[in-house]
Amino acid sequence: MQLRPMYRDLREFIDLVDQLGSLRRIEGADPRFEIGGITEVAAGLPDCPCLLFDSLKGHRRGFRIVTNTTTNVQRAALALGLDPMLRPLDALKAWMEKRQALRPLAPILVEDAAFLQNTLVGQDVDVTQFPAPVWHRQDGGPFIGSGSIVIMRDPDHGWINASIYRVQVHGPEKVTVQFDHGGRHGAIIAKKYWDRGESCPLAIVHGEDPALFIAGFEYLADGSSEYEFAGSIRGAPIEVCRAPKTGLPVPASAEIVFEGRLLPMSQITLPEGPFGEFTGYYAAAARPGPVMEIAAVHHRDDPILLASPPMKPPRFHFGLPLRAATIWSNLQAAGVAEVTGAWQHVSQLMTVVALRQRYDGHAKRAALVAAAHSYMARIIVVVDDDIDPSNLADVMWAVTTRCEPSENIDIVRNAWSSALDPRISPDDKERGVTSHSKALIDACRPFGWRDKFPRASALSAEEASEVERKWGAFIRPRS
Repeated sequence: MQLRPMYRDLREFIDLVDQLGSLRRIEGADPRFEIGGITEVAAGLPDCPCLLFDSLKGHRRGFRIVTNTTTNVQRAALALGLDPMLRPLDALKAWMEKRQALRPLAPILVEDAAFLQNTLVGQDVDVTQFPAPVWHRQDGGPFIGSGSIVIMRDPDHGWINASIYRVQVHGPEKVTVQFDHGGRHGAIIAKKYWDRGESCPLAIVHGEDPALFIAGFEYLADGSSEYEFAGSIRGAPIEVCRAPKTGLPVPASAEIVFEGRLLPMSQITLPEGPFGEFTGYYAAAARPGPVMEIAAVHHRDDPILLASPPMKPPRFHFGLPLRAATIWSNLQAAGVAEVTGAWQHVSQLMTVVALRQRYDGHAKRAALVAAAHSYMARIIVVVDDDIDPSNLADVMWAVTTRCEPSENIDIVRNAWSSALDPRISPDDKERGVTSHSKALIDACRPFGWRDKFPRASALSAEEASEVERKWGAFIRPRS
């Protein structure tokens, strides 16, 4: 099968997914609970299909939603411009190497844009025409933004922030934007305007291409451009067009764009949330959220909303654990040699490192470095190089046969976590505690007598790869 190496917008990406046989079209679902339920069930299936919803209850045909866009390895690799047929660990290694070689690629300004095909302003603004799902049964309302990009300009330095923040619909011309915490770039920029007694101009992009979706989740430094990062992923500059009302640069290929101002919280708030988080729990009750007053809505004909709701682990936004690639790079940068792989399971809440042991304490050193860079992960496991860290069954085999709990498990206290952590008590959260302990599990053969450790009977990774190359077409399910 011949596939184009990259895509220019969300629609081209969906076409590529369809060519891979991974797209399922669903008609007539209800945005209230059904789309979220179907998305979650599909994400738990072995083939984890991408879903394109149309003819949604209460909305006209052609106003569509796509979910599970990058939730498996194949589609995550496709979004990153990698070979979608790579094995999981090989795909992550390819991304790590590509990530290290990326160079910023500035966006280019164009005069016309697909999202300007339809424009509503003033009294005609009504964002409820677009399907906004209530994803989970205890959610506080419909969330149109679960994978949407919020565009803002820093008033001091002029740099553009284009990150993903959740967006809840509160009426025809009002939505709230949630920044997680005051340290997020969006919150910092908004506060600068509010401190001057001004509203913050912003544009919300629904239906961006997957490279921008990935860039929106990246933790980039102050002043760094998500547009430049997305362009480097794609190998071509992102085309942007100035939004008519705010002048903000908006991706020309966007499906839907809201323009307006984020009003000071001293002036108005609306209850935001609750919303089911990626941990599989609710982190907080409804809280006051900043309100965007929408002045204009633009959209393509038959627009597609790119949605990526948090779901119960192991379902996650990306089929490749991109932060595991960063941890792998961090291990190399720290001088931890012979690392053969890294992976994260349970939606990044468990980190696994594979290495070829060279000295006593090698595994412990790797575990400590990985723990320092594992956001919210309570469990850090180090395994030998014959274990595939992306295969949880393989990892647990190593844990149950090579780890002696009384000797090979250490606890690090007061380590990196988050207010989203369901295990931190409400009282501690009220006091600002956002740390937890981490278990470091050495599941390697004991270094002192590793040569005497019983030999494994299973195929080596190289032998298994050779079998797959020769016989994979006969043993895989036929599409």
